[in-house]
Parts: sequence; C-alpha cells; structure tokens
Amino acid sequence: MKTIVAGREPVTPTEFIELALGIDLELFTGSATESAMERAARLDVAHEVLAELRESDPETAAYAESLLRTLPLKQPRSSGRRPRRAVRRPVKGCTAGSAVAA
Repeated sequence: MKTIVAGREPVTPTEFIELALGIDLELFTGSATESAMERAARLDVAHEVLAELRESDPETAAYAESLLRTLPLKQPRSSGRRPRRAVRRPVKGCTAGSAVAA
C-alpha cells in the first residue's frame, strides 16, 4: 500500500514527516555544512515559524522545538568516492600475536 499525503507520495520517512506536519525539518535541524552566519539566519527564521506554530498547532510546535535540540542533518556526499579509513600500524618492537609472559 502506498502512503500519499497531500497528493504527493513521500519516498523517505523524512519526506513523510515534512508533508504530514507541513514543516521543513532542515529549518529546525540545520545541515552539517552550514556556516555560522547561515546557522544564525536559519535559527532566526525557525524561531519565527515556531512562534506562529505555537498559536496554530501546539503539538507540531512541540515537535519542531525538539528538533532544534538535535544534531544537524548530514548532507549526502556528492562525490562518488568513499571516505578514507584510518590504517592501524603496529607499534615498533611489537609483532602481531606476541604476548608477554607473566
């Protein structure tokens, strides 16, 4: 069964929440790549929207307010490259599997 909200079919859970509640989650959560100035501007707008939501829909306002306390949303990587992994190098003088006799 497909779930359709306001004539649109959400693809992700995030899209479903945005369509169902009528709020942009990134407005309240931010993004991991935003600058300090972008963050300040976003928070100004978020607080204005939150004030309006408190009057019209207190339940959604409470949810939006909780989003302000979350970590920023991670942006999908645009390059097709995988992140580098840290390589563990053995400590000098130790070999793998060596144990000190007690």
